[in-house]
Amino acid sequence: MSSTWTQFGYLVAAVLFILALKGLSSPRTARNGNLLGALGALIGTAVLFFSGIPLENLALIIAAIAVGSAIGAVSARKVKMTQMPQLVALFNGVGGGAAALISVIEYLEHGGEDKLALTATVFTVVVGAVSFSGSIVTFMKLQELMTTRPVIVPAGKYVTILVAVATVVGAVWLVMAPQTWLLVALLALALVFGVLFVLPVGGADVPIVISLLNAFTGLSVAASGYVLGNVLLIIAGTLVGASGTLLTREMAKAMGRPITSTLFGAFSGTTAGSAGPGSDRPVRSGSPNDVAIMLGFASKVILVPGYGLAVAQAQNVLRELADMLAERGVEVDYAIHPVAGRMPGHMNVLLAEASVPYEQLKEMDEINPEFSSTDVVLVVGANDVVNPAARTDKSAPIYGMPILNVDQAQQVVFLKRSMRPGFAGIENEILYDQRTMLLFGDAKDSLTKVVSALKNV
Repeated sequence: MSSTWTQFGYLVAAVLFILALKGLSSPRTARNGNLLGALGALIGTAVLFFSGIPLENLALIIAAIAVGSAIGAVSARKVKMTQMPQLVALFNGVGGGAAALISVIEYLEHGGEDKLALTATVFTVVVGAVSFSGSIVTFMKLQELMTTRPVIVPAGKYVTILVAVATVVGAVWLVMAPQTWLLVALLALALVFGVLFVLPVGGADVPIVISLLNAFTGLSVAASGYVLGNVLLIIAGTLVGASGTLLTREMAKAMGRPITSTLFGAFSGTTAGSAGPGSDRPVRSGSPNDVAIMLGFASKVILVPGYGLAVAQAQNVLRELADMLAERGVEVDYAIHPVAGRMPGHMNVLLAEASVPYEQLKEMDEINPEFSSTDVVLVVGANDVVNPAARTDKSAPIYGMPILNVDQAQQVVFLKRSMRPGFAGIENEILYDQRTMLLFGDAKDSLTKVVSALKNV
């Protein structure tokens, strides 16, 4: 393949990546956007094979692609919606680790005569290694292979600063005086820093860190593209880095506090931790029949989905309930908080699986003014994103986070398994309000009973 056709192929792939990001900006076009991105990656890979560059160990390369494709396809098909954030974190870490390893190999092959290329190589090694080890820790937190609470090592603040300084010094030293042992030491320091970087982050803030590490991976891929002289890698990495950075900022904004508080809040006691035991205070509980009567005679109902909905895989039953209410003339909307679930867009994807009409999905800023005129709000598995402590309790880890104003509705129904708090580990005073009714049990089972009872109302 001539150089002209190679560059044209890369251009087509780059355009597809841009269109993919555009498509992913809306739930309605997200599926097509994902397919366009996959097509771009396929074209970029195919062009490389036919670009005329010498390829050694071709059989091993093809075998590695086949094994990786099989693992990726099987993992993506079998992963549960509740485990999607873990999968994203794991795949992101693999990308960062791959970029770091490629740069290590490039250094060993070509040395450090070109200072600009060496700088890009060192940058890729450091950022890619941080992304790899940090993503592995986030995966372990979300998979509950380790505690989701902030982990503070002895003198952790100072140890983290020391490792960070040592990493920067080592990177500069390696650029000025290339030595293989120093590259190995730098790689080890970056891996350690990635772990220390994520350990102090509480469970509720892990999705923000996933987004930030995703940006890190993008930057490392872009830098590796410079090292390899591959324009497509530079474009793709820059797109991922830029979009990941913007997403991180938006998520931090949605949480109502700066990114520094999310990343380093555990050192000062302000990070969002994981759930603790619930309170023994009395609450008003009800039956599926009670909830069905409340919903059936309402004129306006807002449904608030959360992580518990995903755990129970109850999105189809919730859609059935919404359809039944709409047939009775009830106005029904879904209130979507930006950080509901365990990653951005988690609830949108979940409800899209149940073919919920997009026009019924309303973001927080759009739906909040409507709560005061709503008869019943049905909260399914959400807690922190509706907790008024974010407005009133300055000691709460979620203080300052914009929330869904469900406490302004006439009546509130919570579907919960138990009185255990949300990921932030604090109680929700709405649960003890006289206007609130709790329906305990698995969300799917509870909603199924409500739907059955509603048929007789």
